[in-house]
Amino acid sequence: QVHLVESGGGLVQPGGSLRLSCEASGLTLENYAIGWFRQAPGTEREGLICIESSGGSTNYADSVKGRFTISRDNTKNTVYLQMNTLKPEDTAVYYCNAQLLSTQVWGQGTQVTVSS
Repeated sequence: QVHLVESGGGLVQPGGSLRLSCEASGLTLENYAIGWFRQAPGTEREGLICIESSGGSTNYADSVKGRFTISRDNTKNTVYLQMNTLKPEDTAVYYCNAQLLSTQVWGQGTQVTVSS
């Protein structure tokens, strides 16, 4: 079976940092384009970052540009989302997504809460 499992969420104060992980099983992540998304209560899911399978192209939403960074560790079949300078408006459930042609896989999400 194919699974993506996010981890690393939690409660952090404004200005703090978190690193989310997205670990894959049943597929080789380096062959997939990977995206991180988030969804806050009452809002639509928002695309934040996408990295191509080759790692050659990365796109960031304006809301996180300069604060969030995506990276891969192919030896661990894991993708990371480093989040710095967190703001209360970053509070949401964060999801990773893997896409290869018509195949899409979503993780179950991890909650990030930014609050003092």
